Amino acid sequence: MKPSITSLTLHERVLCEQLRQMRLSGMAEALEAQLLDPNADLRSAMERIEDIVTQEWQLRYNKKFKKFLKRATLRYPQADFDDSLYDPVRKLDTNAVQKLATCQWIEQGKNLLITGATGTGKSYLSNALCIAALRQFKTVRYVRACHLMDELAQARDNKTYLEFEDEIAKLDLLVIDDFGLMELDLDKCRDLLNVIDSRDQRHSTMVVSQFPVEKWYDFFVDHTYADACLDRLTDRKYSYRLEMYGPSRRNSG
Repeated sequence: MKPSITSLTLHERVLCEQLRQMRLSGMAEALEAQLLDPNADLRSAMERIEDIVTQEWQLRYNKKFKKFLKRATLRYPQADFDDSLYDPVRKLDTNAVQKLATCQWIEQGKNLLITGATGTGKSYLSNALCIAALRQFKTVRYVRACHLMDELAQARDNKTYLEFEDEIAKLDLLVIDDFGLMELDLDKCRDLLNVIDSRDQRHSTMVVSQFPVEKWYDFFVDHTYADACLDRLTDRKYSYRLEMYGPSRRNSG
């Protein structure tokens, strides 16, 4: 009896199962789809092989990307460069955004400072840039400033400070959001300087704040630490800036 055109032969099932046992499930699914496709022979052998390899590659890429995305702890994991970012009312330097999206600045270890009023899309844009970096499998961590300070203090109490600091120092991109919403006492000044100094000119740090950079000096209770931190963050040779304007995204329909 001839096999049904809607089912695989025993030999075909064995072949697909062997691919799965070798952890090539993407190839197995693509091959199975081709074997069940009555028009598959209308395509060249190279086209069919390309489809099988591409599906396996895409499956592995997606799995790896999801792992990197989860570790990044983004606020907006679905962020992208949508049309609202290019609204003329925001006066955003779209050419700069496009170049930043290539992530070359991260490879160069440069910093990015994003400022603007509450609700103008700073966090969303920062997360879109994070996703661009994650798609290149760069290590990323997004964290609010207050949470980063709490984590550092907790690590000190747990005697894991050096390990945590080393972990932060090695990230390709560290994003510190909501900077300026808390006063930096002496301990926090020391912690922030340790983080920034460990990454200076080696790995990129993005700082997001509703306050202009000129106001950041006042957040530090100790101005010696202020000078040290801001000198590293705002050096023109190693940092870029974006200013966000326009109406609040939170009030948009």
